[in-house]
Amino acid sequence: MPGSRVATTRGLALACHPGPTVAVTVLTALLAWSAGHTLPRGALVTAAVLTGQLSIGWSNDLVDARRDRAVGRHDKPIARGDVPAGTVRTATGTALLACVVLSLACGPAAAAVHLLLGVAWGWAYNLWFKRTDLSPLPYAVAFAALPAVVTLALPTPTWPTTWVLLTGALLGVGAHLLNTLPDLADDEATGVRGLPHRLGARRVRWLAPAVLLLGTVVAAYGPGMDSAGWALLVACLLLAVVAVTTRGRLPFVAAIGIALANVLALVVRA
Repeated sequence: MPGSRVATTRGLALACHPGPTVAVTVLTALLAWSAGHTLPRGALVTAAVLTGQLSIGWSNDLVDARRDRAVGRHDKPIARGDVPAGTVRTATGTALLACVVLSLACGPAAAAVHLLLGVAWGWAYNLWFKRTDLSPLPYAVAFAALPAVVTLALPTPTWPTTWVLLTGALLGVGAHLLNTLPDLADDEATGVRGLPHRLGARRVRWLAPAVLLLGTVVAAYGPGMDSAGWALLVACLLLAVVAVTTRGRLPFVAAIGIALANVLALVVRA
């Protein structure tokens, strides 16, 4: 039935965690452009990352389906019954297979980093790390690896500089803290207690912008302090002040602003 196909497609799109998936894919495309990839090669690297993110997002909802039903998560397509778990399982396997093929096409070094330090750590988070004190670790490893996937896929493979890797790692930790903040209560109700849950919402609201601001400092000083670096640092300092002195949604928005500034720094200053 056409209607059911539309509903299934919509359910799959929502179950892949579209926000993070799109954000990481766009970041990869920008990094590929910044690194000097040709359009076909950049598209290949971006597609490899996209399929990896799809497999991570879908597997996350599969792993969490029982817990999502228990707390009545109406924003989760599997828990809500919009898409069968078997369909999501098939999509996950297909995306993972495509990710392996596309990653290998990017070259052995890029494939090894992407599959072992990116995708594997994303799956490890879904299966175990999210319930432990070490929950930020997969984010740190995977986000640090992302620029390396891009530069190792160049005709002459190269590793990014240390400041790029460190900025990526701090961006990943900050993203983890921000990503878990809205769901702390639901997660705790079903036994998911990563580091943000153990710290509590009040501490996380302070820690997320602090970690992201540390990434800004690295991105500002890493390539050599210049006018662009000072502008980046001052802008993010102001956003950090907003993040820790205001209430409501504004602190979250300000922290997202710091994260976006760090992404821009990775693209422009790397």
